[in-house]
Amino acid sequence: MKGFLSKFKYHGLFIKMFMVTLVSIVSVALLTSLVTIQMSERLFMNTFSITNSKIISQIKANFESFNYSVVTATNNVLQNGVIKGFLTSPEMNTIGSLKSYYQANQQMERIQSNVAAYPVTMTITGINNKSYSTDSSYWPNSLYKLQNSELTMNTLVYPKRLLYQLDIENISGSFDVDPVIVASRALMERISGNQYGILYFAIRESDFKRFYASFTSGGNDVAILDRSGTVVSSNRQELIGQENHDLLRYAQEMEQQDLKYMDVNVLGKSSLVLSEYLPVYDFYLVNMIDKKEVLSEMVDFKTVALICVGIVLVALIIVFLISRRLTKSLTLLARQLPTIAENNFDNYITVTGSYEIKELGKAYNYMLDELNDYIKKLIQTQKDQRNAELSALQMQINPHFLYNTLASVKILVQQGNKEKAASTINSLISLLQNTVSNISETITVAQELVNLKNYVFINHVRYGDQIAVNYFIADDCYGYHVPKLIIQPFIENAFFHAFQERKDGHIYVLISREEQTLVCEVVDNGIGMEGYDHNNPAHTSIGTSHFFSGIGIRNVHDRINLLYGEDYGVEIVSHIGEGTRVKIRIPLQKT
Repeated sequence: MKGFLSKFKYHGLFIKMFMVTLVSIVSVALLTSLVTIQMSERLFMNTFSITNSKIISQIKANFESFNYSVVTATNNVLQNGVIKGFLTSPEMNTIGSLKSYYQANQQMERIQSNVAAYPVTMTITGINNKSYSTDSSYWPNSLYKLQNSELTMNTLVYPKRLLYQLDIENISGSFDVDPVIVASRALMERISGNQYGILYFAIRESDFKRFYASFTSGGNDVAILDRSGTVVSSNRQELIGQENHDLLRYAQEMEQQDLKYMDVNVLGKSSLVLSEYLPVYDFYLVNMIDKKEVLSEMVDFKTVALICVGIVLVALIIVFLISRRLTKSLTLLARQLPTIAENNFDNYITVTGSYEIKELGKAYNYMLDELNDYIKKLIQTQKDQRNAELSALQMQINPHFLYNTLASVKILVQQGNKEKAASTINSLISLLQNTVSNISETITVAQELVNLKNYVFINHVRYGDQIAVNYFIADDCYGYHVPKLIIQPFIENAFFHAFQERKDGHIYVLISREEQTLVCEVVDNGIGMEGYDHNNPAHTSIGTSHFFSGIGIRNVHDRINLLYGEDYGVEIVSHIGEGTRVKIRIPLQKT
């Protein structure tokens, strides 16, 4: 077992190449099959949608033909005085009633001829509680039940419309019989608009579906929905009378957005849905096409899968032979390199073996020589670059401060104030010593505080002490180290920019620690800075000004980033009329 594993590790490259190729070939085969199926699906969707659109148009024409016959019969009833008299005349004697009934029967039989092409029964009811039906056995309903049915109530709500509704219950209220679709219309006088009866056209759902049944097949279903989402008719009997709000929503979206079809999930199946609104019925004609069932007839998935498997097997055999031949020489070389340690560039190999292996060995040894030289140069270059960047930050010195300070000393000497002049010169010497020294050197917070006080003293000599500076240093922070002159630029900024519109004010210097971070803050109650980008301290409306040390806001921020990384730096919050708060964050350091 150990010997087998030992051989196995030297063939790692071959195994990886083979596995990558295996995955690639299988992926290509699967993707090709998938693209083929998707292309077939798109072709099916485009072709089938066009074909079924024409079929839906034909179905719509059948419905419109039936509706035309119903409308014609309805108009004849509305214009027939005999029928109106039958439905409005009061109770007569027996002979008169029989005569009236006979005349109404004759008229109804004549009007029935308008819908004779369809298995429809006509029923009329009047305000005098009389009724007549051309075939009471086709749609058995008592006068009392008709008058109190939902069909009649809806008809009275819309008396001028021919209303198509589903009456799924028979007289006894069971669902065993064939449901009936009823077209109803209120009978009204032309002039006064008074209602004197209601006309019903009843057709069984099994007869109604003949308008579209010849266009349905397995996986190709039709459903007729009313405005409430109830399935009025369908070739799938289990759907009739059920509410399907998803189908209704799809149909309404297609009507509103003028879509030809929608690819959605219907009744738990991925389907292609086409819809047509039938305005005269106020129904939606919905055609549902089961993609899986229809596509299975178009594409032989089993044959496609077998062909893909065959192609993959042949390709893998060819790849195995070629890959094994290409990696054999590399396997021999790998056996000679078991002692090379990771990241150790001094392990040269002995160049032996075939020509290919010798060439690879020579190239490897030459690569080690070049790599060692490059690493040495790279390290030196990085050191030089860092020193150059730090030096460039250090050399940005504003000479005006020196001129103005020396001029102030001269005035003090002329005024005879030699002690204050000497103190000013000592403070200036201390600041210059810190400025021209190595800027990467750090000093303690206590030493930095001395430098700040020297700088503030010089400014008070030059401009007066109306701007007070107060220091608040946590007791445990005096011994921590900070880079030189990272706080002074912001005190200078406060002196010369925060109080341009007033002569007095306060500057506060606060130093504390937050866990492993030293936080130095400079806060003033000056005028604030307008247009300052709080998210980027390098972009500021005062970016053209320079401070005493030459290290402005951006340079201080970049300097901290260079020394400690991007997790540390300068944060500034400033608002007009509210002052400015500068927060400097650096890691805690004792040395």
